[in-house]
Amino acid sequence: MELTITTRHENDREIVLVSGEVDVSNADVLRDALDKALASGTHDVAIDIAEVPYIDSTGIGVLVGVVHRAHDAGIHVSVLHPQRNVMRVLGLLGVDAELNLDSTNAPEEE
Repeated sequence: MELTITTRHENDREIVLVSGEVDVSNADVLRDALDKALASGTHDVAIDIAEVPYIDSTGIGVLVGVVHRAHDAGIHVSVLHPQRNVMRVLGLLGVDAELNLDSTNAPEEE
């Protein structure tokens, strides 16, 4: 599944919609898109991963790194709607609390 990333600005919030599998082959694309969102001038960034059925450790590292850089810059970042299988991996790795997860209305596994 090809990675697709779109960004939109809504109500003083930058929303990054991520779709597809995130792994070592495309994590740099995700990092670049998230860095652009952080540089947009907003103080609130939401990363919607509802359409991400799989994320490897490289992709998780990108998310954690972005959250840390954002925190240092005074920007709030939240990760929205992870699928159950992704949520399970984030929990097993112990990074779920760091990512400000909002699993409300998380889709079922595909």
